Amino acid sequence: MTHRSWIHITLCAALACTGLSALAQNYPTKPITMVVPFPPGGVADTVGRPVAEAMSRHLKQSIVVENKGGAGGGIGMAQVAKSKGDGYTVLMSLSSLVVLPEADKILQRPPMFQVNQLKPIARFTADPTVLVVRSDSPWKTYAEFMAYVKSNPGKISFGSSGNYGTMHVPMEQLKAATSTFMLHVPYTGAGPAVLSLLGGQIEALSTGPASVKQHIASGRLRALAHWGDARLASMPTVPSFKELGVPIQYSQWSGMFVPADTPPAVVDSLRQAAKFAAQDPRAVAALTAAGTSFMYQDAPEFERFVQADAKEMSALVTRIGKVD
Repeated sequence: MTHRSWIHITLCAALACTGLSALAQNYPTKPITMVVPFPPGGVADTVGRPVAEAMSRHLKQSIVVENKGGAGGGIGMAQVAKSKGDGYTVLMSLSSLVVLPEADKILQRPPMFQVNQLKPIARFTADPTVLVVRSDSPWKTYAEFMAYVKSNPGKISFGSSGNYGTMHVPMEQLKAATSTFMLHVPYTGAGPAVLSLLGGQIEALSTGPASVKQHIASGRLRALAHWGDARLASMPTVPSFKELGVPIQYSQWSGMFVPADTPPAVVDSLRQAAKFAAQDPRAVAALTAAGTSFMYQDAPEFERFVQADAKEMSALVTRIGKVD
């Protein structure tokens, strides 16, 4: 390589870095798209909208929520994982993000995406899921529900946001812990699954409190138990499975991600906006009204959390094995 060629390559690289630096310093200069990989009405949507609104005020640029459901959230997650890392496409995901690549391995199919294609920005919530049935059902308690399940194998159907999603995995835990069989009916998200429960197409489901609190308060749904390790502030009369002698636990978290190659300065801008949202009175009030609250983690802590959760969920998915 000639000296002139080396100078040319070095100059081009310097100009490219300068361009990226300028882009990051001016960020954002146009609206940002927040992909919620589920239909409206679920936890990711319930958290995403007030967070997007608060972040937009901090960044002084609009953030448009785009619901893109399908494949238990995998379609929207893969879209962001493969997007340009410029900070203008972000993902509001649930904990199924760490499960779906492992499920693809079990099903022996090409993964839609890999977790390392995404960079964590912040965790916003982390709630145990809740087992709910319709209020007009004959089951007033978990004991009554489980007695029926054991006496009638396969007659109870439960809904989910898709195979291996955050509504499916805890129910598989319950089935395994109680040696029972219930029919799984996957939907495109929590919103459609909850509507099917209300409409009588299914008998039960497990989901985050934010998806069902309003229906419990209105008297249309009844919570029988939850997957936490202590009573929930939003549902203080509902026992945990641990209290009921069933040794299972599951947490449905929500968090923001960007493509892994997003420039550090852009990542930092989004981190600051996320931190602002987690402390914003409007966003806090919106989540409180929905039955959840911020359990904020900044990027470094959240990244460690995601890695640990991915390891735990990998073992869980392996135990569940292949499901229809």
